[in-house]
Amino acid sequence: MAEHCFKHDHFAHCESGVMALMLRHYGLPISEAMAFGLSGALSFAYLPFVKLGGLPLIAYRGLPKAIIKGLRKNLGLKMRMQTFSSRDQGTRTLDALLEQGKIVGAQTSVFWLPYFPEEMRFHFNAHNLIIYGREDNEYLISDPVFEKPMRCAAEDLRKARFVKGMMAPKGLLYYPLKIPASIDYQAVIPAAVKKTARMMLKTPVPVAGIRGIRALAGKIARLAKEEPRYAGLFLGHIVRMQEEIGTGGAGFRFIYASFLQEAGLRLDNLQLKEASEMMTAVGDQWREFALLAVRAIRRKKEQAIDFSALRLKLLDVAEAEADVYRKLGKCF
Repeated sequence: MAEHCFKHDHFAHCESGVMALMLRHYGLPISEAMAFGLSGALSFAYLPFVKLGGLPLIAYRGLPKAIIKGLRKNLGLKMRMQTFSSRDQGTRTLDALLEQGKIVGAQTSVFWLPYFPEEMRFHFNAHNLIIYGREDNEYLISDPVFEKPMRCAAEDLRKARFVKGMMAPKGLLYYPLKIPASIDYQAVIPAAVKKTARMMLKTPVPVAGIRGIRALAGKIARLAKEEPRYAGLFLGHIVRMQEEIGTGGAGFRFIYASFLQEAGLRLDNLQLKEASEMMTAVGDQWREFALLAVRAIRRKKEQAIDFSALRLKLLDVAEAEADVYRKLGKCF
C-alpha cells in the first residue's frame, strides 16, 4: 500500500488514537476525545490481587481493548479481531491484509519497538498502533503517540506482536468490516455519559470506581507500617502507573474533559461544558497528587514520609471526581 494513501496524526493515547485514525481513514470523522468518551472506557481500578513486578495493578481506564470493544458496541461497528497461535500465520495474515489495501490495528509490546527511545522502552504489552504498508523488510507504522510515521523491521514487529507475559498480545490484529456513515450523537452521547457516571459512582466492587480511589488512599495510609523501601517503591509505582503508562490518571481525565466539552457543543448542553471544566480541574488534582508522591520519594533520608497528607490529597481527588459524575448523572 502506498505511503501517501494513509494520513498519520499524533494523539495522546495509543488505543483511542488508533481508533480515531482508523475511523477517519474509512470516512467517519471523529476526534480522539470523542472516540474515548463514546467507548465508555474511563474508569479506575486498584487491583491488589493482580501484580506487576510484585506491585498491584492500578488502572485509570478500562482494560486493553476496552476502547475498541466499547466503540464497536456503542457505534454499531463491525470489527474483525484475530489472535494467532503461530507467528508465521500471524505474519502471513498481516501481509495478506496489507496486500488487500487495508490498514490494520495491532497490539504490541513497547519494549520490542526499536523506534521508541531506549529510555521509554519497558515491558508493556498492550501498546496499539496501525500498520498501513510494507516495503521490502520494513513495515510502515502509524503510532499515534509519535508525531511522524515510523518504520519497523519485520523481525522486530514479530517480536513485539508475539511477546509473552501479562497482557500478551498473541499477534492481535483488528480492522473494521462495517462502519456507519454517521454518528447519532443525540443518542450515543447521553447513553455513554450516563453509563460512565453510573459505573464510577455505583460499582458494587470496592476496588473499582470512586470506591477504588478511596481504597488506594487507605492503602497509602497503611504504608506507614511497611518497610520504608517497600513504601517508597509502592509510591513510585503509583506515579508510574498514573503518569508514565499510556496517558495515566491525569491524562485520561483531560481527554475525557475534552470529550465533555465537544459533547456539550454538539448537544448545546451547558451542564456538559461545566462538567468538562470540573474534570479538567480533577486532572490537575491528579497531577498535584503525583507531585506530592514524587517529593515524598525524593525526600532526605532523615525525613519521614507524610502518608496522612498523601491519603488526604487522594481522598480530595476522589471527592472532586465523584462531583463530576454526580453532575453528569443530572445532565440528561
